[in-house]
Amino acid sequence: MNFDFPAILVLATFVTGLIWAIDAILFAPARRERVAAANANADLDEATRSKIAKEPALVEIARSFFPVILIVLLLRSFLVEPFRIPSGSMMPTLVAGDFILVNKFSYGIRLPVLNKKIIELGEPKRGDVVVFRYPEDPRIDFIKRVIGLPGDHVRYRNKTVYINGVAMPQQALGEYVGAVSPYPNVRSAALLDEDLEGHEHDILINRGQPSGGMYAVNGDYTVPEGHYFVMGDNRDNSKDSRYWGPMPEENLVGKAFMIWMNWGAGDGWIGWDRIGESIQ
Repeated sequence: MNFDFPAILVLATFVTGLIWAIDAILFAPARRERVAAANANADLDEATRSKIAKEPALVEIARSFFPVILIVLLLRSFLVEPFRIPSGSMMPTLVAGDFILVNKFSYGIRLPVLNKKIIELGEPKRGDVVVFRYPEDPRIDFIKRVIGLPGDHVRYRNKTVYINGVAMPQQALGEYVGAVSPYPNVRSAALLDEDLEGHEHDILINRGQPSGGMYAVNGDYTVPEGHYFVMGDNRDNSKDSRYWGPMPEENLVGKAFMIWMNWGAGDGWIGWDRIGESIQ
């Protein structure tokens, strides 16, 4: 089951803030008058005065939680949001069990829930690792690397990416040796360095596995305006734009920039060596 956490946060902020505001406007003044009268009455004991001054439990809870929920909503909506990597489609850059931080304002400020951009701040660059809402089911968050920008002609042939007719250089780095993967064949994958017009990063290739289908029947695709062509670094084990097409700009969530925790990459232990790594 997929929970719409931003909607829950917005609703919780609204409800707690409304309860607090209604009490402050309608009921708190009368309560303060009763407290003042009780304090002036020398016949009342301290327990009675405390009972008169006490806020209703619901108001006390709302007043306590509203600022906390509001701060979390603002931070998560406009600054930084945490995500957990559930699969190996971005290996070797990211592995299952990584917890990452995503910059929410790199590509503009958006309203929570509505996802409407209200302030333009930047656009994705080739090579960026981005989190976005999966076009075929926006309730699910995906993470991939930006390969093609609007207007680019993208081709994927023999494990090689071509941008506007130019092959993106690859350099073999040997056999991949790394974290346990949900894909058994990754253990024998080739590790390569790929250069996306100056943005270098590692990818995994399985030479014995077909390259996978492209969105276009002939394996070539021109990225429409307002869209991006994205692929996983684990090229032969990634469901990406080669299968479901370009990612709309309005689906962007933010730019992944750091691993803040790794838990259970196959062994159930903390991966201390991955904590604090920047995402290239």
